[in-house]
Amino acid sequence: TLEEHSALSTQHSATPSLPTADHSRFVLRLGLRYTRGLREEAGKALVRERYTAPFADIHDIVRRVPELRKDELVTLAEIGALNSVGNSLHPFHRRDALWQVERAVRLSGPLLEEFSEPDLPSPLQRMNYEERLVADFHGTGLTVGPHPMAYRRAEMTQLSVRSAKELSQIANGKHVRIAGSVIARQRPGTAHGFVFLSLEDETGIANAIITPDLLQKNRVLVTSERFLLIEGILQNQDNVISVKAERVLPLSISAAEMSSHDFH
Repeated sequence: TLEEHSALSTQHSATPSLPTADHSRFVLRLGLRYTRGLREEAGKALVRERYTAPFADIHDIVRRVPELRKDELVTLAEIGALNSVGNSLHPFHRRDALWQVERAVRLSGPLLEEFSEPDLPSPLQRMNYEERLVADFHGTGLTVGPHPMAYRRAEMTQLSVRSAKELSQIANGKHVRIAGSVIARQRPGTAHGFVFLSLEDETGIANAIITPDLLQKNRVLVTSERFLLIEGILQNQDNVISVKAERVLPLSISAAEMSSHDFH
């Protein structure tokens, strides 16, 4: 369910929170304000109705919260926020919820409310991990599931790519490969044309140094790719670890729209 998988839920708080009832299964829930495209008035109406009484099902949300537009309901379904609505023992998967949204919206309105259809099972396949990642980043800008690199760790190991966590165990001057999502690009005015990258994987952050010559040869890769594989020499000076890049390669990991902080 949403509660078990640390996702955003329409049945819980509008702000990030940790449940306190079951200390053996702590989870982080995202608030509704993380939902991209959800208007404030619609979000407030949803929260207000939720506090009045739990939602029985997705039809109940559509009936009680007319402020919600179809595109907002679709986004909530895509990011998993509707999975457990009125169905906590047998939660929907995300495409189940999308199917129910389509049916609920089609049957909304005072003339149609008295005509109910049976809750037919969704004919849609579950989203795979890549589709969930894309939906998470598109709908909220983040994911509470595994990092995209975690799904490719076995492949990275075969390519001799070290995780960020492993770098502290490698001797200064060794040749290494690192890979991850580019979360920051920096080019300080005092750095004489050097660019500094921060690559994130499921274990942490690795920092890479791009020389002016390497930047000139790989400018598009360095400045625009979401995921990179970098080969170079590990530098460990007083436990400050970085990789001086010798080669930069694009990495096809995920179509998720992950953002980075560039050249601030």
